Amino acid sequence: MSKSKVNLALLIAMLLAGYSILDTRCSSGIENRESRIEQAKLIAVLKSDASQKEKADACRQLAVIGTKDAIAPLAALLGDEKLSHMARYALEPIPDPAVDGALRDALGKLKGRPLVGVIGSIGVRRDAQAVSELAKMLQDTDSEVAQAAARALGSIGNSTAAEALQAALPNASEANKLDLCEGLFRCAEALAAKGQREQTITIYDQLRRLPAPHQVRGGALRGAILTRGKEGVSLLRQHLRGNDYIMFSAAAQAALEMEGSQVTAALTAGLSQLPADNQILVIQTLGKRGDKEAVPALFIAARSGDKNVRLAAIKALPEIGHPSVVPVLINLLADADSQISQAAQEGFAALPGQEADAAVMAMLNSSQTAQQLTALELIGRRRMTTSIPALLKAARDADPKVRPEAIGKVGELASPAELPALLELLMDLKESGDMEAIGLAISNVCAKADNPQSHTEKLTSLLAKAEAAQKGVLLRVLGVVGGTNALAAVRAAVGDSVPQVRAAAVRALCAWKTADAAPDLLALAEGSPNPSEKTATLRGYINLIRDQSLPTSEKLAMCKQAAAMTLRDEEKKLLLGVLATVPAPEALSMAEADLYNPATKDEASFAVVAISEQIVEQNSTEVANALRKVLQATDNKDVIRRARAILKKVRVPPEEGSRRTADR
Repeated sequence: MSKSKVNLALLIAMLLAGYSILDTRCSSGIENRESRIEQAKLIAVLKSDASQKEKADACRQLAVIGTKDAIAPLAALLGDEKLSHMARYALEPIPDPAVDGALRDALGKLKGRPLVGVIGSIGVRRDAQAVSELAKMLQDTDSEVAQAAARALGSIGNSTAAEALQAALPNASEANKLDLCEGLFRCAEALAAKGQREQTITIYDQLRRLPAPHQVRGGALRGAILTRGKEGVSLLRQHLRGNDYIMFSAAAQAALEMEGSQVTAALTAGLSQLPADNQILVIQTLGKRGDKEAVPALFIAARSGDKNVRLAAIKALPEIGHPSVVPVLINLLADADSQISQAAQEGFAALPGQEADAAVMAMLNSSQTAQQLTALELIGRRRMTTSIPALLKAARDADPKVRPEAIGKVGELASPAELPALLELLMDLKESGDMEAIGLAISNVCAKADNPQSHTEKLTSLLAKAEAAQKGVLLRVLGVVGGTNALAAVRAAVGDSVPQVRAAAVRALCAWKTADAAPDLLALAEGSPNPSEKTATLRGYINLIRDQSLPTSEKLAMCKQAAAMTLRDEEKKLLLGVLATVPAPEALSMAEADLYNPATKDEASFAVVAISEQIVEQNSTEVANALRKVLQATDNKDVIRRARAILKKVRVPPEEGSRRTADR
């Protein structure tokens, strides 16, 4: 590029930059000018005879854009009973110090509520120059003025404000005393933040010695202890042994916010000599502080004495969460008082750390049944998945109480990866008492798989060599797993010559979740010579009608099949519950037929209403006729309400409406 072209490019860039700067300045100038114009309009409103609302709206906008020019017009409204609060609302955000001068000037001119409001605004702006005037107002005969001055001085929060409040407090009226205390608390917080420790302590000490409400004395003691730091421990100890429960609880609260073994020592010294309520509060504080140095004292409190104190100590131990807590809680697991032992078990379950897990495993490996059972409970509550190999070993224990509990914990904690081990265990078990536990465990593990049916072959491959009880377990699990292959295995087992196996297969069919088992259940319901089996399979068949994958036509056909075999009222009620989910006029007619049976009228009424809600738009006449019968048949208020609501939607032909009017 030639030199002349370079110079030309630079010139263009400089011109563009200049225009950009000029544009920004112009834009800023336009905005400022528009703001000034807008402010002038708002000020004019304040000075005019505009309505109260218009002036209030102007104040609201000046709170956003107001500058020094708005101060005088706003200050002129401070004495207006109706607009004073809006004028202050606008003045408070204006950063110009002239606002403070205007507010201070108003102090000597106003009375009543406007004066109280101005005092509050001075507090909001923390105007230190107003302290002397506010101090004089602490003695004002108007209690609202005196109280507002106290709060404002507290908001200002400097040494001079604090001294004014301290001087006024001894002679303050009862009506004003609490507000002076509030002001002093605010000053103490502000002074503490600035590092003015001695004056802060002086304030708190004055407040805690007052015959004042408990929140004042308690809050002041807490502040006095915390502000002193390490030197506050002696004051803490003094009130932890005092008879005033308010000050005692304030000391405990302060201890919760302090660190160090000295604080723990102050809390634990003489703990057993305290009243039970005091002991409990100290124990709770120790637990929340989490200092391991408290464990010996907590162990003593947990071992004997008032039960509520013992329970509080046991609850506090796991909060500390230190390994030293482990043997303490283990000793309490065998306590003769069941509440204590249960609390210890709950505490141990919540205790973090490998030390606690190791202690549980040691209990599981012991030769005492009680300890083993406690360990199994803790393994479950602590979700100790690493214990699964030990649980599988315990599942073969000689003790008949331990085996099913161990099997159950494997089912809770194991993943599908442990299914082969559980199936091997099933084939080795012989006791009937273990079969329910192993069946539930295998079902739980299969249910955790992404595709439970992928385990079907593992289950069916064992049927040929399994004994009757073991086959029963496998068939039950196949019912949980579901699927075509599982159903085929269960269907085949229905024909088993061993009654125990056949019964297990029928139970699995009755609990089947999908409609592919419906033909098998229907055949059994129609042909079984056993009345109990006939009833169970009919019920299973009816329940399958709820399968949401079935089309309405198939559901209706199944309902008709079931109705033809349903004789007892119990099965009729079950069928009516299913009919309620079938949106078809034929289902409505079937449900309507049971309205006149006293034993089934309520279920029939519910079914009619439920079906009507689904088909009212297409079958209004049938719905209307059925619902009128429901209103005559049932006393159920909810069903009646729903029936009437549907009837309002029904379009009745004119001639039918005329007949209904004539009937009434």
